[in-house]
Amino acid sequence: MSIGHTLLGLLEPGPRHGYDLKRAFDEKFGHDRPLHYGQVYSTMSRLLRNGLVEVDGIEAGGGPERKRYAITKAGVTDVQRWLATPEKPELYLQSALYTKVVLALLTHRDASGILDTQRSEHLRMMRILTDRKRKGDLADQLICNHALFHLEADLRWLELTAARLGKIAEAVTAR
Repeated sequence: MSIGHTLLGLLEPGPRHGYDLKRAFDEKFGHDRPLHYGQVYSTMSRLLRNGLVEVDGIEAGGGPERKRYAITKAGVTDVQRWLATPEKPELYLQSALYTKVVLALLTHRDASGILDTQRSEHLRMMRILTDRKRKGDLADQLICNHALFHLEADLRWLELTAARLGKIAEAVTAR
């Protein structure tokens, strides 16, 4: 995820302070990985330097001055370009799980046990996500479905690999 573009998009409805941007980001996108304040302010400094935001006002208070940021026309154009650009699909051609299975076979360890352990972990995570989805709002349901579909694809791979483990072992050790 592009944090800079996300923060720019959160500024489109109107100017906000860094604190407000962090809170909005965490509420909409940071359920599992909230932003650190330092990350917000370093990103806003970079966006300001690149002309994508401007300081809309500065408020003095009991602590440090609070800058209110507004998106510029260049920032709106940048967000629009980012939204219109498709993401590169993640192919997972070098996954850690694949590596573990092949290494287990190469070293005559129990690859089947690795697959069983991973299957259990995937199912555990699917139960957690399903419960979260059931309790969440529509946005939370959407992100949980995304993760669940990926986990389901991984489970299909685990089953296929387990079913072919003998042939895979022959092919891997014959090289």
